[in-house]
Amino acid sequence: MPTAPPDRSPLYLQGIRYFNECDFFESHETWEELWTEYRGEARRFYQGLIQVAVALHHFGNGNIRGAKKVYLTSRAYLEEYPATYEGLDLESFLKQYEACFATVLASDEEFPKIEIDVELIPEIHLE
Repeated sequence: MPTAPPDRSPLYLQGIRYFNECDFFESHETWEELWTEYRGEARRFYQGLIQVAVALHHFGNGNIRGAKKVYLTSRAYLEEYPATYEGLDLESFLKQYEACFATVLASDEEFPKIEIDVELIPEIHLE
């Protein structure tokens, strides 16, 4: 495993690797480990990423109500941060994330049956 640059936590980077492999459960677990100990200005950012992973995990497992609820919370956390943060083009990432959840957000059914479009799952690429 490559060494993290001094300004990037190895847990942050490992969470990204899991995320990009669509292993949202492990991504969530890894970022939660980072978030638990972290007390800096990026704390809510990490919490937002954790929520993104949880929302995608729920979506992939067919828990659409849970996915929608966590999606909305994750957005609230991440929208507090500038367009680029911790090396992530957050503005672009949030647009991709929204596109992935468009059918979920548009549904007004109580228990919708919506399958995730794997082509729309966002990836995280640091600058």
